[in-house]
Amino acid sequence: MHAIDILWVGLGGGVGSLLRWQVGRLIEQWVGAAFKVSTLFINVSGAFVIAYISALLSMGWEDRFGSVIASLVLTGVLGGYTTFSTMQLDAVEMAEARHHVRAMLYLVTSVGLGLLAAGAGVMLARA
Repeated sequence: MHAIDILWVGLGGGVGSLLRWQVGRLIEQWVGAAFKVSTLFINVSGAFVIAYISALLSMGWEDRFGSVIASLVLTGVLGGYTTFSTMQLDAVEMAEARHHVRAMLYLVTSVGLGLLAAGAGVMLARA
């Protein structure tokens, strides 16, 4: 790892986090917050784009370090954009509000759609 990689990841992470914040804010203004559609959309779209770029450039896990694309885009921007921890917190908050079924549906939907989106990204890149 080189100092420039740290710079790329930090810069990309800041951009991705700001993008997540803005997209989430816009979606929640438009849709509301009963089912946290914003976090679901962010994670599913991020899974698609990460998978698409990785497959398009034939980047496996062993290639995740040392290039601008890997450091800036995949780890930085898209890592900052997607948010596993917010998904978990959303589910806990739903459960605490006695919406246990909604919380479980949210988690299953998030993971299931994320996997489908990643698969679609790979398929599209290889088409």
